Amino acid sequence: MPIYASRPLELPKIFGKAVLSDFGSAVRGDEKRNHDAQPNVYRSPEVMLKTEWSYPIDIWNVGVMVWDLFEGKHMFNGNDPDGKGYSTRAHLAEVIGVLGPPPLSLLKRGRRSHEFFTEDGHWRNEIEVPGNIALENSEEFLSGRNKEMFLNFMKGMLQWRPEDRKTAKELLQDPWLNDC
Repeated sequence: MPIYASRPLELPKIFGKAVLSDFGSAVRGDEKRNHDAQPNVYRSPEVMLKTEWSYPIDIWNVGVMVWDLFEGKHMFNGNDPDGKGYSTRAHLAEVIGVLGPPPLSLLKRGRRSHEFFTEDGHWRNEIEVPGNIALENSEEFLSGRNKEMFLNFMKGMLQWRPEDRKTAKELLQDPWLNDC
């Protein structure tokens, strides 16, 4: 059985027709899993921390992909300051910069949490958390009510805890998709 290595996904200069892709090995989400999944820049917190994961990782993926398409840049890059490319610690630092610190309840479930956080949930500070990258500061194309609605839509998908993310059905009913 062939195994293919993931490659960095660059944003195109010109957008064409939408294309759906699996991005890897699809699995059923009705069973809890804890193995690596998702391309690096799209990895959800529960995958990075090695907690059990299920369907909500797809909601996280939709969120970061919507951001990529709408803003024209990756929300997360995970480029480690050591110059060796992607690292989970750099990616988590970016997620903290965007969403704030993770809830302790999530960290207690993660098999890798101790690598990045203290027992009481504080970032180990091996690398700096980027400043001024919260969603409100990073969105560049909207203003007023449109921006507020878009950011609320994004926040429904980008939550540390998978159980706090909206479902696909809830997202389809979101005002940003229906009232714009």
